[in-house]
Amino acid sequence: MAETKLINGYPFIAHHPQKISEEQSLHNSQKFLNNMLKRRSVRDFSSEPVLKEVIENILAAANTAPSGANKQPWTFCVVQDTHLKKQIREAAEEEEKLSYDGRMPAEWLKDLAPLQTDWRKPFLEIAPWLIVVFKKSYDIDKDGNRKNNYYVLESTGIATGFLIAAIHAAGLVTLTHTPSPMNFLLKLLKRPDNEKPFLLLPVGYPAKECWVPQLTKKTLDEVAVFY
Repeated sequence: MAETKLINGYPFIAHHPQKISEEQSLHNSQKFLNNMLKRRSVRDFSSEPVLKEVIENILAAANTAPSGANKQPWTFCVVQDTHLKKQIREAAEEEEKLSYDGRMPAEWLKDLAPLQTDWRKPFLEIAPWLIVVFKKSYDIDKDGNRKNNYYVLESTGIATGFLIAAIHAAGLVTLTHTPSPMNFLLKLLKRPDNEKPFLLLPVGYPAKECWVPQLTKKTLDEVAVFY
């Protein structure tokens, strides 16, 4: 049984994470880095089924993310139904076509050119699962009262990062898809007014023939400053 005590009237439990050696810490950090270096955003999906239990574990891992005042201001909507996936694809492509045909400025289109993307999004139907992440601006309690959430954008972003890492750790691939605007997802998934779409992630195995752009990441020296 966990050791507990009250601090200013609130229950706390003792936390004793296992201490490991410097050598093991270095090994673990390098192993994680090497694995994450293999992660890529993928648009070529297989329709091969993925166990629901795997998706549940991935979502449970994302749900461990820290959040402002532990409010967990997110909802993960998981879509497997083929008819609903088709509706999502059609609505997303409608918005994407408008973006590629006029909404996006020339500089944005130029920056996207190395990725060779366009308004067509077949992966939204091919991938066996779609996970739509919603951010919750506020909660509603059982009596219908509005309850504030805090650092909603930051918290949902952290949870999504956990989600992407968990997808990769499970041997699956995904893509951070953001059709803009995304309000059609509210209607199709019948979400309440306190939720707003944050990100759409197709999840599955890569296709047998899978191509990704040859990209380079910024070096650590370019993104980190040590004082």
